[in-house]
Amino acid sequence: MELPLVVGVDGSHASLAAVDWAVDEAARHGLPLRLVYASLWERYEGAVPSTTLDRPSEQVMAENIVGAATERARLRNPEVKVSAEVVPEEAADALLREGNNASAVVTGSRGRGELQGLLLGSVGLTVASRAYCPVIVVRGDKAGLAGTHERIVLGAGDPATGAEAVRFAFREAEARGGVLDVVRAWRCPALEGADHPQLAGDPAHQHEQQASALIDALLHDATADHPAVRVRRNTVEGPARTVLLNRSAAADLVIIGARRRAGHFGFQLGRVGHTLLHHADCPVAIVPQRV
Repeated sequence: MELPLVVGVDGSHASLAAVDWAVDEAARHGLPLRLVYASLWERYEGAVPSTTLDRPSEQVMAENIVGAATERARLRNPEVKVSAEVVPEEAADALLREGNNASAVVTGSRGRGELQGLLLGSVGLTVASRAYCPVIVVRGDKAGLAGTHERIVLGAGDPATGAEAVRFAFREAEARGGVLDVVRAWRCPALEGADHPQLAGDPAHQHEQQASALIDALLHDATADHPAVRVRRNTVEGPARTVLLNRSAAADLVIIGARRRAGHFGFQLGRVGHTLLHHADCPVAIVPQRV
């Protein structure tokens, strides 16, 4: 049985964009869609005025939000199987728990009630930082959200920690029928030169060759398993976060890996992940690799 694609909904514009994106994604992969609204309204029952004789207003609002999101999803694609639930939990905690039985978790870029100046809401950041399943934060411009570029970008990490991200990227590219751009950024420290024997002669060329070799090693198995996927290998000089952010302007999805250490509950996103989640021009997928 295929695990569902879970979407956090709260009635905000960003969460509705996430629902639309997730419906299309579920259809591409033949997955069921599960909509989740998380609220601790039960804790405050009796503390707020009720709109009915037996139900607090927050519960009524939650049910209305979930009902509207469900109807929106079914209208967008009637063939996608949709289920929904209101759960009495903090939103981040609920989505992290849901992620244990999900193919991926999808969130909007900012939740209801959060400040308009925020680039990324606290729920999206927490879930992307801690989940043990892929997390997609839906953000970006109209073209990126609509998927009209027919290109996804994979930030090539280390082979030991990026295998899951590679598999995710190839499945996405195959389902979408577009191009998979695999990008490895490299930098040549200014002080490197002849006093480094392994880099003597042309340090920049050596760094670029190392980046190219890393891409080859990272993609070796996946290219054999997905021969129909069109892959473009790119080695680019510069900081990885800047390189990938620039590439997001012409992409439908940017994918990076993330380390998840068993038993470690702190935030586990580096600067690349933070930059993309706050500024990318298209949705961003964080794919964990347990180490």
